[in-house]
Amino acid sequence: MGAGLDGEEAVQPKVTEVKKEKNFDSDDEDNQTSKQKLSKKKYKQLHRLSIAELKQLVKRPDVVEVWDVTSSDPRLLVYLKSYRNTVAVPRHWCNKRKYLQGKRGIEKPPFQLPHFIEATGIAKLRAAYEEKENEKNAKQKARAMSRPKVSKMDIDYQVLHDAFFRYQTKPRLTGHGDVYYEGKEFEVKYKEKRAGVLSEELKHALGMPSEGVPVPPPWLINMQRYGPPPSYPNLKIPGLNAPIPSGAQFGYHPGGWGKPPVDEFGRPIYGDVFG
Repeated sequence: MGAGLDGEEAVQPKVTEVKKEKNFDSDDEDNQTSKQKLSKKKYKQLHRLSIAELKQLVKRPDVVEVWDVTSSDPRLLVYLKSYRNTVAVPRHWCNKRKYLQGKRGIEKPPFQLPHFIEATGIAKLRAAYEEKENEKNAKQKARAMSRPKVSKMDIDYQVLHDAFFRYQTKPRLTGHGDVYYEGKEFEVKYKEKRAGVLSEELKHALGMPSEGVPVPPPWLINMQRYGPPPSYPNLKIPGLNAPIPSGAQFGYHPGGWGKPPVDEFGRPIYGDVFG
């Protein structure tokens, strides 16, 4: 009996070793199946650059967008986007909404003649002619159709010639690479604006009189206190680094140009304020 037990005990470790080997084999199979289950999409996502890494690799990080990292060659894409005179893809390429669908509710203004044609007075003649035609009855209209008159509108053709060949102006067109998008016509065109130059509309909005003694802009006092704007270091601002206009006075009274910024020796800090 004892010998039989010893034989059984000797067999048992071998069985456990075989079981352990089977477990290792099953783990390897699971790892292989998990590797096989990794799809192409997940594999691409694992090896994809982040936006921060892409911005560090290229020369023009300002042109990098969120979806640039999903391209097959992000560096080449950013290089092409930053190339001189390239036209960008329109913004609405990734929008689910249809192009210009948001302009349905906007009322379209009526068509207006260009100012060089309007100056000839042809619109008034045409309105008078249409009013005269509306007053005719059916018999008169039928007679006019059968026997039409030549030169219905008396207009000087020399004026028309001058309008089209002397005073004609080109319509406003978009520049190179500019693509139309929703609401572009309502945006302020900053190319026509210059820093430091106040238009009549802005003066009226700020309550500054356009005639008479010149009045300083309301931000001059803060500029005298905190200094000129850092974005425009060479901008000449009267009362800060340039002389004030003739007839104006320094002071904090209504229409006064504040106090010029000077150092402890009375010398102007930012420029020749006193001329």
